[in-house]
Amino acid sequence: MSEIILHHFDASPFAEKLRLIFGLKSLAWKSVVAELIMPKPKLTALTGGYRKTPVMQIGADIYCDSRLIALELERRFPTPTIFPGGSKGLSLALSSWSDRDLHFASSGLAIGANIHQFPAALMRDRKAYFGDFMDVEKLEQDIPHLMTQLRAHVDLVEQQLSDGRPFLLGNEPGLVDFHAYVEVKTALVHVPHALSLFARFQHLNPWIARVQSQGNGQRSEITSDDAHAIAREATPKPNRHVDHTDALGLGEEETVTVTPDDYGREPVRGRLVTLTVHEVAIERNDNVTGTVAVHFPRIGFRIERG
Repeated sequence: MSEIILHHFDASPFAEKLRLIFGLKSLAWKSVVAELIMPKPKLTALTGGYRKTPVMQIGADIYCDSRLIALELERRFPTPTIFPGGSKGLSLALSSWSDRDLHFASSGLAIGANIHQFPAALMRDRKAYFGDFMDVEKLEQDIPHLMTQLRAHVDLVEQQLSDGRPFLLGNEPGLVDFHAYVEVKTALVHVPHALSLFARFQHLNPWIARVQSQGNGQRSEITSDDAHAIAREATPKPNRHVDHTDALGLGEEETVTVTPDDYGREPVRGRLVTLTVHEVAIERNDNVTGTVAVHFPRIGFRIERG
């Protein structure tokens, strides 16, 4: 089996979610620090234009979006599970809560509280990245509102822990814990007075310590050029199945574009090789990486012909 390569940056809550999965499963992995602002030629050589991180690479298969990456890691490394107690459906459904509502409260507050410290180029990039999904220029004046939203979301975590359970679904850690933890951590690291914001939550800090104890697995660094060479020397191995009952009516090898439906809406174009209720994968050729298969989840992505 090819090695796991994660294209990420350390401050990303979505990447930290995956690093915690590496820790839970005691996995060794290669780290590539991704470019922070567009253009991102080293990353998009692999993804075909998709700009978000993290991205996981295994050989010539490129996995986009932390939801799909978590599922792929669970498929390849099923024990210990990230879905304790048969919680797979619930855990995946809660990604919409954590990745949107909770994320925008936490990261929006972190940006608003530090907006004057960001380089101008980074702010221009983030404004274009979020578009009308989140008005970056209004985040500073929205700090009081964002604080109320974040505390209300974290109170849900506190309520779930209030019976003394060590983790959100019981005795074992899982993806639901990682969903919530990474956003709480973002606030604690980047938002002044976050400790006082959470002071009334008696169960929060012990839970944070238990989640942190999972670690991040065994990390080693490689370069983007190393990752590109690995892709060139490998052959993509997607599940070559297209569901002909799918409402889109698409066929094998048909040219399609896949685009996020929230923000960072950069389309990726290629030949359709996988279409299931959970996943879409397209193959594409690149002068830098050779032939790769780029995988996306169905939820949160639009697929169109051409």
